[in-house]
Amino acid sequence: MSFIRPAALGAALLATLPATAQNVPPAATPFKMTGNIYLPNKLPATDARVAALKVPAGFIISKYAEGLDMPRMLAQAPNGDLYVSNRVKGTITLLRDANKDGKAEVVRQVAQKPHLHGLALKDGKMYLSAIREVYVADVLPDGGLSEPKILYKDLPDAGQHANRVLHFGPDGQLYLSVGSTCNACDEDNPENATLLVLKTDGSGRSVYAKGLRNTIGFDWHPATGQLFGMDHGIDWLGDEDQMEELNQIKAGAGYGWPSIIADGKHYPANKPKSGETYEQFDAKNQRPLLLYKAHSAPLGLVFNKGSQFPAAYKNDAFVTMHGSWNRAQPSGYKLVRVHFDAQGKPEKFEDFITGFLVENDKSEFGRPCGLIQANDGTLLMSDDDNGVIYRVAYKK
Repeated sequence: MSFIRPAALGAALLATLPATAQNVPPAATPFKMTGNIYLPNKLPATDARVAALKVPAGFIISKYAEGLDMPRMLAQAPNGDLYVSNRVKGTITLLRDANKDGKAEVVRQVAQKPHLHGLALKDGKMYLSAIREVYVADVLPDGGLSEPKILYKDLPDAGQHANRVLHFGPDGQLYLSVGSTCNACDEDNPENATLLVLKTDGSGRSVYAKGLRNTIGFDWHPATGQLFGMDHGIDWLGDEDQMEELNQIKAGAGYGWPSIIADGKHYPANKPKSGETYEQFDAKNQRPLLLYKAHSAPLGLVFNKGSQFPAAYKNDAFVTMHGSWNRAQPSGYKLVRVHFDAQGKPEKFEDFITGFLVENDKSEFGRPCGLIQANDGTLLMSDDDNGVIYRVAYKK
């Protein structure tokens, strides 16, 4: 499968932009609307291919479950029951490893509502996010769920980014990621391109942080309690722009999208709405702490809070890179590690699991998606392309 250079599409996109995007003011950084489309051929996740995946010495990756269609987000109950969403079918499926051999024997659908995606468990209740709705259900003694009840039904419209994600923070509050409706635009709804805090009784919500194009993966550092998230960069700026962002997400802060992107670049199609200069607007917003290869599509982020992995991995984070479609040579299709120093600051990315890209990157057999640290300290990672959930353990 060869890549396509969509010159006509790029021209059409440019024609729809405001005049400022086509006649860039001198103070702005020029961007050319361009890009490539390339999706590697999909191959089955055979045992031989999985065995060939590259992991650090001492680690083992195996199939926890397969044949799951399009598994997305994951959540695990205290008793070990694993729940997985399928956003296309709107289902929640229960997986249970009853004999503790690292593979699920029980697979049972326990809920279905249109577009269910995000999952969060707390105090015997499951919180579920769809596009405009957030539900709550009781976890039943057999692992099933009661009929979900609506807590919110007026979240922003989806547009380009419909994948709402839920997590409980160490403060006990429920956080919800709401992506932008577009690639790059001025949003009319102030709740788009944000992280929200929801009251779990359905009585209200507030914007925690803004200017986040699509932060699906976020988690709190185990030692500092600081919140970090991976934000998706803008498409159609070429193979190397916009790079993916690792941000420390602070209460009340802005992160620049769509006027300031990556490491302070000015995006000419969207001047600051406040009438400020780019420089003034940039000074009021937070810059990313690390950048990662453009179009890699980070989806899951989780800190290592357990003791199953070696001490060198303590308080480091892991990020699933779902894989690119908007560049000539594929990026992503892997699980990466983020090194954090002793003070809780991120230092660098490094590969952790690679090898899903094969045949000189012309084909793939996995697109890493959801990610959690299981109760036993291992990692569980979904692949929504081949319907597999992987288990990553360290052999002591």
